[in-house]
Amino acid sequence: MSDCLFCKMVAGEIKPAVVYENDHVLAFRDIHPQAPVHVLVIPKRHVATLDELPEDEPRLAGELLHAASRVARQEGLAERGYRTVINCRGDAGQDVYHLHVHVLGGRRLKWPPG
Repeated sequence: MSDCLFCKMVAGEIKPAVVYENDHVLAFRDIHPQAPVHVLVIPKRHVATLDELPEDEPRLAGELLHAASRVARQEGLAERGYRTVINCRGDAGQDVYHLHVHVLGGRRLKWPPG
């Protein structure tokens, strides 16, 4: 999608601070971090929300979660713990309508969130 911020990152039109990439996903630092480590993991294919995850492509969800786990280990979060979050639509706080997983850590996180 030509007007999608994250699609522009995948296309190389915008250069994020990439921390991980493979054929299916791109992971980069959030520009408004909510924790010392805050990375977003996105599919390279445009999917607007979790609800729009293609039924014929269940592996994409696995790719996102596998990448989130890899990023957490790479960023040194695995030992102490980290949080993964997927916001779906406006009431949940989704600002960019391109599916993304937040990987947050580096400090004690509170519960409940929001």
